Amino acid sequence: MGDRRREPRETRLRLLNPHSALAALETRPGSVHEVGLPPKGAGSAWSQVEEAARAQGVPVRVAQPAEQRGRQRGGGPKSGREGGAYAEADPRPAVSLDELLADPQRDGGRGLWLALDRVQDPRNLGAVVRAAAFFGVAGLLLTRDGSAPLSSLAYDVAAGGLEYVPHAWVGNLTRDLATVKEAGIWVLGASERGDDDVEQVDRARPWLLIVGNEEKGLRRLTLEGCDQTCRLVPQGQVGSLNVSVAAAVLLSTLRRA
Repeated sequence: MGDRRREPRETRLRLLNPHSALAALETRPGSVHEVGLPPKGAGSAWSQVEEAARAQGVPVRVAQPAEQRGRQRGGGPKSGREGGAYAEADPRPAVSLDELLADPQRDGGRGLWLALDRVQDPRNLGAVVRAAAFFGVAGLLLTRDGSAPLSSLAYDVAAGGLEYVPHAWVGNLTRDLATVKEAGIWVLGASERGDDDVEQVDRARPWLLIVGNEEKGLRRLTLEGCDQTCRLVPQGQVGSLNVSVAAAVLLSTLRRA
């Protein structure tokens, strides 16, 4: 299960966030091809990246002043968030759905997985993954069609999160929810029209939480495949949250003892 073909991703990442670069060096240094630094250095965070790269035998390239001036005259954008620093790396490979669900009893039977049903903004995707890594999510399911790619931007916004949360691409989320349930994991859909306040969800169960598209939310068939649906109840005058913020709040609630 979990078809790995036609994954929507870049073939080579250009990481501009030192935290995403350092995480790649720490978890899979063989996938990092090069670290590039400006001639005058790029701050303490990139110094850690440089140190880790040299310790792992990853080439560190320092741009020459003439090269830097040429780039500036060309009018192109800076190649790094801190004055031209970057790391080039391969994307982290996806795993199969079976591998992702291999340990449903982890965390004392309170394992937590996350699925994104056609989240289309790579910044939202990265922010959701960062929250998933913060709250110890066991794995991430991504819908191949209609989803943002795992681009360099998504990796950078995730700030290393994509190195610590394994992911699987699924072609038919509705069909694959049956596999999730067969693994002993309950399916929880998040919707503004959910039946229950998320505070009412039984946190003693292993859950796959599904959040939906930025505009349309969860698709009808996805909702029908859920064991339970939940919502966040507004406490003020604004009735909804950005998908990445909502995901973080939902994960935080489900992680409470």
